[in-house]
Amino acid sequence: MVLGVLRRRLSRSASDAAPGLTVPLPSGAGAFGCEVVDFTGQPVGGVEVTVTALDSHRVVAHGTTDPYGLFMATLPPGTYSVMTVAEGLSPARETVDITAGAALPPTRITLESARQLELPPSGTWLFDPPHTAIRFIAKHVGMAHVHGRFTRFEGGIRVAPDMADSQVSVRIDASSIATGNKTRDNHLRSADFLDVERYPYIDFVSTRFVYRGGSKWTLHGTLTMHGTSRSVGLDTTYLGTVNGGYGQELRCAALAKAELHREDFTLNWRSMLARGIAVVGPTVQLELDVQAMYRTHDTPTPPE
Repeated sequence: MVLGVLRRRLSRSASDAAPGLTVPLPSGAGAFGCEVVDFTGQPVGGVEVTVTALDSHRVVAHGTTDPYGLFMATLPPGTYSVMTVAEGLSPARETVDITAGAALPPTRITLESARQLELPPSGTWLFDPPHTAIRFIAKHVGMAHVHGRFTRFEGGIRVAPDMADSQVSVRIDASSIATGNKTRDNHLRSADFLDVERYPYIDFVSTRFVYRGGSKWTLHGTLTMHGTSRSVGLDTTYLGTVNGGYGQELRCAALAKAELHREDFTLNWRSMLARGIAVVGPTVQLELDVQAMYRTHDTPTPPE
């Protein structure tokens, strides 16, 4: 659980040196800060910062830099991935190790000017589950946010010669929902929410890609959940293609986000409130952090 997200203006010396952060630390917590600048060295405000725990793939902090390009967070000890994304600039990812009682010196992150990334080769790309996360954030009624993820899923991308004609299919095992609370997870699997016995899968099948400039795309498609299908658009950032992994496989990566309204899928929030059931709020932020491996030129099999 995030212990706090703090932002404050840091005084700058001519050398931009900072021996460390002076922040009040809760017991057992550590802290880190980053200063995001562009390729000319100027601070960039409004940069989206996502901090993910590497052991659980869980988002533990999310926010934007202040007008001086600064972002700070206090976190439990552990190893975290820090992703920074800004319009018109190439995204960057850093890894930080947090130690209890220690405040790391602020890290300067330089975002280069976005270039038109080379699109992945035509063919089939299959999701790599160990390096892919499907997460969600929902407002716990009257309280803090609930962070969760689905641990079992499969999917693929058929990249067409014209990217606009490409297709994505994802199948999620609804019973694999995990929020870190066994009682809440069992309730979310029940007929009050996902009703996994009647509707064991959550499916997404794309209809088209729409280019938005730079590395941005909108992925339109149909999401089927709880027996109901709705059209949704995923705001997608393409992160590029590399040779990586133990076998040096060709991989591509992307980050996709969408806001879902529970009542669109007949999960009646108001009815549950009237019955005294208040687990999560009416909207859910969905995030897919995807790595896919190049396999064949065959079309991926869509969910049935």
